[in-house]
Amino acid sequence: LLLDERNFRFLNLIKPMMCILPEVQQPDRRIPFKEKLLWTSISLFVFLVCCQIPLYGIMTNKSSDPFYWMRVILASNRGTLMEL
Repeated sequence: LLLDERNFRFLNLIKPMMCILPEVQQPDRRIPFKEKLLWTSISLFVFLVCCQIPLYGIMTNKSSDPFYWMRVILASNRGTLMEL
């Protein structure tokens, strides 16, 4: 099987796997910007709350933290719900 560079497309490689990938339907109506902003704000609030709620029984110590920079980027604390 030789692949001609002119006819080669990435989509042709993944086409056999497309039947197992889930599809997202088009919305029935146009979603207003205020509704998008509302749901984005709610999800951001839940994310930030989960970053601050400590897990029961997890002891924090001053040992090396391999996820330090990830915590800085995601604004999380060590031993919180976001670590689950």
